Amino acid sequence: MEEIIAAIRNIPDFPKPGIQFKDITPLLADGRLFHRTIDLLAARHADQGIDIVVGIEARGFIFSSALAYALGAGTCLVRKPGKLPHAVHQQTYDLEYGTDAVEIHTDAFKPGQKILILDDVLATGGTVAATVELIRSNFEVEIVEIDFLMELEFLHGREKLAGLPMHALIQY
Repeated sequence: MEEIIAAIRNIPDFPKPGIQFKDITPLLADGRLFHRTIDLLAARHADQGIDIVVGIEARGFIFSSALAYALGAGTCLVRKPGKLPHAVHQQTYDLEYGTDAVEIHTDAFKPGQKILILDDVLATGGTVAATVELIRSNFEVEIVEIDFLMELEFLHGREKLAGLPMHALIQY
């Protein structure tokens, strides 16, 4: 784990002053460490019968696709509005100054499927909470867990997901 943590570099004042951005590109560029990261996540879910791994735009796609492959599962994309080509369900959510939305294809799941939601980072929790609501309000599936590469605990995003099973490989 120490090597994985060390591969995530801090970029101060990005994308704006006061933000300490966690850059995962060095982790992704190191095949051995990226493989190890996916193996750690896959081991956690190996015997759970996951049908679909949901990736949240955009860096969540990287991890969800690799994890779906490792689990022998499918993958599904949750995107910002206007990015998916087929009929969609949409969920809006509040930002600090305004609103945003996420979308998913209307045929993303079959009833009863076991799904795992995966994103790179849990920060304030708004996008993932909207993703959970989007899925719960439109599909009859089982959300097995919500996983993250890393969690920024000081932003208290976990509070928006109270009662849901969650796991982060790394906590800051």
